[in-house]
Amino acid sequence: MAAERRLFSLLLLFATAASAVDPSSLVGVNYGEVADNLPAPAATAKLLRSTSLSRLRLYGANPAVMQAMAGTGIALVIAAANADIAALAADPAAAAGWVAANVLPFHPATAISTISVGNEVLLYGDPAAAAQLLPAMQNLRAALAANSLADRIAVSTVHPMSVLAQSAPPSAGAFHPAHSATLARILDFLNQTRGPFMVNPYPFFAYQADPRPETLAFCLFQPNPGRFDPGSQKTYANMFDAQVDAVRSAIDRAGFPGVEIVVAETGWPYRGDPTEAGAGLDNARAYVRNLVAHIRSGAGTPLMPGRPVETYLFALYDEDLKPGPASERAFGLYRPADQTPNYDAGLAQAQPQAPAPVPAPGDKGSPTPAPARWCVPVQAGVTEQQLQGNLDYACGQPAVDCSAIQPGKPCYEPNTVASHAAYAMNMLFQVAGRQPASCYFKQTGVITVKDPSAHLLTMWLASPGRVMTWAVLTWWCFLSFLLVW
Repeated sequence: MAAERRLFSLLLLFATAASAVDPSSLVGVNYGEVADNLPAPAATAKLLRSTSLSRLRLYGANPAVMQAMAGTGIALVIAAANADIAALAADPAAAAGWVAANVLPFHPATAISTISVGNEVLLYGDPAAAAQLLPAMQNLRAALAANSLADRIAVSTVHPMSVLAQSAPPSAGAFHPAHSATLARILDFLNQTRGPFMVNPYPFFAYQADPRPETLAFCLFQPNPGRFDPGSQKTYANMFDAQVDAVRSAIDRAGFPGVEIVVAETGWPYRGDPTEAGAGLDNARAYVRNLVAHIRSGAGTPLMPGRPVETYLFALYDEDLKPGPASERAFGLYRPADQTPNYDAGLAQAQPQAPAPVPAPGDKGSPTPAPARWCVPVQAGVTEQQLQGNLDYACGQPAVDCSAIQPGKPCYEPNTVASHAAYAMNMLFQVAGRQPASCYFKQTGVITVKDPSAHLLTMWLASPGRVMTWAVLTWWCFLSFLLVW
């Protein structure tokens, strides 16, 4: 009975991981317009339909873009400009006029999920703008309510990470005293209206401040020793989770645990100035691919397990007119000229499968199913130290249960780093939806369609002190290998 209960628990883990998150619903992209070479809105709509992205964030309310998104099913975050906040705060009629001009002509053909009132208003240290932010949000919310849209379109504002006075360790996250009173009032509004707290975490900038190799791996979701938070007793495997949980701690510390977080911007530049550590094509690809796989795995964060956050990548296109260092003009996922990718971010829309062929009369055959896939260590050139890093990294992910390879548990034997790493690497690959990026492991993992259980049986037979039959070992230890999604 104990064995049956353990099996049920493991099956429940996989069922929960597979069903908790709709991969198409969580990842979106920012559409900046500080450029003079952007494609026509219709071309952008066509591009987005060819991807798995389901959300688009605008920094304004461009009517041509909003019209182009009609009927696509892509949910928009639109924005009132920072320059409009004073008028929106001072006069409810101005807010009503804004909604009449920027929402009513497009809704519901164009799906609008959220209105952001300004962008990073608190970054600029303007006390007047900070004081006007909440009244502007309240007036826009009232204008939506007057049109029976308050329960369909949220009102929020976007904050920089600098609103935190402390972010490390994540459990110590707290708002800066200069902003705490303003943010408490905004959080109270969001709590009452079920709006999200929107924030812009950038592991790229964290790496700029601490350009060590171990920090880069931590920022890129690559194998690393992890970082232990003594306050929460949680170990963090990546910087993104650490930054998001620092915001979570700050919101909770302010007394609003029910307010959800939305990551309004995050990204990595594919080029930069020589002085910009970490900017480059390989790092941009690794960050975005691994972030997307992480979000879509449904793992969540250590403080929010199973609760992945809605996340908007920065950005859809390069913005060639942006001032500042070269990286500011190199965050784009796609080239404006022809809408081809700057690198493979893993966002292409899966091609629909052809209908199964209908058997001819008397033909009792059936179509060949799509092959199962597993993630295993590469067979040559991988050190035990690398495998140990893979093991630690995979088992540090919230959705990965490595209890089965602990002493006395069903999968402990063979007690080798290679065996345990193989188990953990594939477990992560499966709960991450078999996303290719989740089997990268710094080029020490490989995806195979060949059932690896025969190789693992050889490892087990060669191990000392084996006490389990092959049938039991197969039933328990390689359930993740044999399950076919």
